[in-house]
Amino acid sequence: MKTLDWNQLSGAEQAAALRRPALEQRGREAQVTDIINKVREGGDAALLELTRTLDRAERDCLELTEAEISAAGERISDELKAAIELAINNIETFHHAQLPVPVIQDTAPGVRCELHFQPITKVGLYVPGGSAPLVSTVMMLAVPARLAGCERVVLCSPPPINDAIVYTAARCGVDAIYTLGGAQAVAAMAYGSETVTKVDKIFGPGNAWVTEAKQQVSGDVDGAAIDMPAGPSEVLVIADEFADADFIASDLLSQAEHGPDSQVILVTPSRDFAVKVDEALERQLASLSRADIARQALAESRTFICSNLEQAARISNAYAPEHLIVQTENPRALLPRLKNAGSIFLGAWTPESVGDYASGTNHTLPTYGYARTCSSLGLADYQRRYTVQELSPQGLRTIGPAVELLAATETLDAHKNAVTLRLAKLEKQA
Repeated sequence: MKTLDWNQLSGAEQAAALRRPALEQRGREAQVTDIINKVREGGDAALLELTRTLDRAERDCLELTEAEISAAGERISDELKAAIELAINNIETFHHAQLPVPVIQDTAPGVRCELHFQPITKVGLYVPGGSAPLVSTVMMLAVPARLAGCERVVLCSPPPINDAIVYTAARCGVDAIYTLGGAQAVAAMAYGSETVTKVDKIFGPGNAWVTEAKQQVSGDVDGAAIDMPAGPSEVLVIADEFADADFIASDLLSQAEHGPDSQVILVTPSRDFAVKVDEALERQLASLSRADIARQALAESRTFICSNLEQAARISNAYAPEHLIVQTENPRALLPRLKNAGSIFLGAWTPESVGDYASGTNHTLPTYGYARTCSSLGLADYQRRYTVQELSPQGLRTIGPAVELLAATETLDAHKNAVTLRLAKLEKQA
């Protein structure tokens, strides 16, 4: 990791040092558009052909059968099933606590306003495949969908789907599992096919092709909404001289191993501690199966030497990390100063890994600086809210004249008349 003294950098150099690697999109937009159009026009036949050509997988049908799902579960060890159960229970506990309560409030005599919540009817979950089957992502996406009350939940993952993904999806109550990956999976869920359910909203991470497809379908009135913008995984660690260098190195590497475009940042007021972390990184890299990937990510990552922890908090707020780890002598004392982060991990005994799997919080988080304006995934993302209002005659008399005046000010005569006619009738009845 490249070490920089924050206070020796100009404002422009600081901004440049915090900038994420550019996401390469050139040429991909048109290719993804072509895939989406093929799916919309060709349905199942196009999806099977794209699966053959892009995923190099031969299947006669897109949906896993009950027999295939059952067989996958039988191949999972009891130990793994127990770990999945523990994680699901904790995720359920935390997300169940997020169930909203209707709001009923009289804003004036005879004027009642209400806020209600309704689950999104059909949702689609995308779970990446590849060398790291994200079993945890299934739980993070499917558990809140079920708790929110979504009527139909479907899942897409590239073939061959990992047995643990299949088992976990079934355990979480997913209604259908489709052997589809990439942009074609997003298109299938957004527009539907003979087999694949058209959904109202799509959730889940993916590569650049998936991300581009999600952005395109979310911009189409006939497509589907999406959970949040997504980019490569990232972590920022704030540490002082009291932190454990081995712990910090392990946290940095747990993100760096995701992919060569992942970014990790260490912010510390201690240059000596930064050196210890670099040494620990080298020691731990030697035993990692994904060491080559982690090294590529570390080559584009940074250590910032700052003046104090208050300045460290300001640096973190400027970067707005997906994951923020605070390992200081008194980590909770820094919490009020931390404004922009997807999820915060406090203290030496809270590695980012626990949030990825089993603490109960959701690991689907805004990346690429979107933590400034976007939130971590939660139960609310699977629901929509709507308002209700009801006025009595007294209520209309109370606020009607103000509404008439405001409507007249905006020269919206019909708005004014809708109130005036009612008030006049009330006067006749009096």
